[in-house]
Amino acid sequence: MPSLILVGDVNLMNVDDAGVPFAQVGKTLRTADLVFANLECLLYEPPGGHAVEHEGFFADPEIAGEALQTAGIAAVGLANNVNYGAPAILGSIARLDRIGIRHTGAGPDLAAARASATLECGGLRVGFLQRSSVYWPTNHEASARGCGIAVIRGHTAYQVPAHKTRPEVPPMNRPGVPPIVVTWADREYLAIFTDDIAALRRDADIVVASCHWGLGEEVLDYMTEIAHAAIKAGADIVIGHGPHYSLPVEVYRGKPIFYGLGSFSFHTGHGGRRHGDWIGMLAQCDIQHGGITQARFRFVRHNARNETVLCALSDEGATIDSISTAAPASAPSSARRVTGYRLRYSASSRSRSTGLSRNSAAGPLWRMLPFSST
Repeated sequence: MPSLILVGDVNLMNVDDAGVPFAQVGKTLRTADLVFANLECLLYEPPGGHAVEHEGFFADPEIAGEALQTAGIAAVGLANNVNYGAPAILGSIARLDRIGIRHTGAGPDLAAARASATLECGGLRVGFLQRSSVYWPTNHEASARGCGIAVIRGHTAYQVPAHKTRPEVPPMNRPGVPPIVVTWADREYLAIFTDDIAALRRDADIVVASCHWGLGEEVLDYMTEIAHAAIKAGADIVIGHGPHYSLPVEVYRGKPIFYGLGSFSFHTGHGGRRHGDWIGMLAQCDIQHGGITQARFRFVRHNARNETVLCALSDEGATIDSISTAAPASAPSSARRVTGYRLRYSASSRSRSTGLSRNSAAGPLWRMLPFSST
């Protein structure tokens, strides 16, 4: 059965050896028929060089391109906060085109930025669409005649709590009560996204909706709104990235939503600062005509050499507790090296909707089960 691997942020700034970043996970990546990542850098060399204290995630085009090819990454999403500036975006896209890596989410104009990347995978057509809700307010969003990325605009409001909705919220009869932060997706932008998903649904066997969003470790309202709308429009799976944290996993109408895959390869960040002990997720899905039959994930970190490494689940108890209220089906033991979680679909419960996120009760539609590497 064909399978996909979906990973989060890949930033290859300051990588000087293409063989290093994915050396430890190459075997795992090669088990999939198709690998997709959020490309959190530009394969571009600015004229006259670039000072790291200025914004701009520029990776050596030759080395970064070779690293992506070595990893077997066949398609990438470009709608994010670091794909910025017409020369850099167009130069990076040209490099990706030369090395045969498909892309979605950015382009010379809005039509190109909105376009999907559709690839053959084991006799199936798999289509990817990416949007970003994290972007700069000027010269970043693609327009009818202007280069940029495809976005879903989000809105924020600060609401004085009129009711005690949570135990930690104090009554509003005193000064200094903190506001509740309310977020929502712009109706027009969301409608365009769902229209694009519905159109892709007619052309592809599997539809993957990829979203750059988030702030910290919380799943904000607008993220859930976008994810649920994508599923309703025809997406088979939704993946999120951006905050550099592993976030909760939800199953909505029988379809998995990974709210935050975190980092997959991320050595250097804003201002040239080296990223520390981040954790990410590698999601793998078995697919067939009609959708995804099974989804599972592994945690990843990076070592001192900037190699992405797979993690034993038994070492990541705090992370799994933070992203899901679902308990493991069996506790890890020294005799069984538990390395990840599998979401198993129960066909008899197809009509039910349930989730595995903090705000959802785990039900019988999908189950999170520990599994061992083979």
